[in-house]
Amino acid sequence: MTQQERTTATAAGVYDWYLNGHHHLPCDAEVAIAAQKIFPLAGRVARYNRDFLQRVVRWMTGHGIRQFLDIGSGYPVAGNVHEIAQRYAPGSRVVYVDLDPRTVEVSNDLLAGEPDAACLLADAREPEAIFERAGLLDFGEPVGLLMVSVLPFVPGDVRPLVRRYLDRLAPGSYLALTHITTPEDEGLQRKQEDVRDTYNAKVRQSAQVRGRAEVAALFDGTELVPPGLVLATHWNPPRGYLPDPGDQASAVLLGAVGRVLSGA
Repeated sequence: MTQQERTTATAAGVYDWYLNGHHHLPCDAEVAIAAQKIFPLAGRVARYNRDFLQRVVRWMTGHGIRQFLDIGSGYPVAGNVHEIAQRYAPGSRVVYVDLDPRTVEVSNDLLAGEPDAACLLADAREPEAIFERAGLLDFGEPVGLLMVSVLPFVPGDVRPLVRRYLDRLAPGSYLALTHITTPEDEGLQRKQEDVRDTYNAKVRQSAQVRGRAEVAALFDGTELVPPGLVLATHWNPPRGYLPDPGDQASAVLLGAVGRVLSGA
């Protein structure tokens, strides 16, 4: 199926629309707009997620990480992992992974001429296959594992899956992830449920919400780095950032980074 033939929205396409990218199709825009009508801040959540990813990559390069594995990377937009990593640590190597063939095709077209970055077509639920094919990376050395807003699209108990990734990483590696969570405000909870129902009815990959305790459990075997598991906007924010207690977009997205321990 070509990009022009696709008529069912994908998570990557909807996310690309929210980030003002250039690779979404009308079916993606339709879902994004419908969700935004229910929760007008949906696009802001996507931007917060992207901002977290970029801050994490900068932080990891500052802590010695020179290779990254980005699971569920989606369509490339400005400020990709390899661009950020190589800006702060030239020579950093990046492997992107996505399940959608068109997303991988577009990514590799844009990565042509980038010897230190590539995109693999693979399923996030099959880490062993990903590790076998990610030849750019040396898994005997620390890696920055990025699972930013990918786990909401994996059903069931994802703790064993995350553990399979962590078991293959060298001590000193880092796991960074974000996850949609249930906000405390009941009115916002209802909006979130409506958005999820709208999204899941029209997108290939259905999304689910996990509570704070469920997200925290994903970091078992790691040591959370300060400030721990927090709203993604609160994780090492830019200097001068002032949290807004009334920011509903911020209230639905958790983020954290954990350092992989010896024998994790």
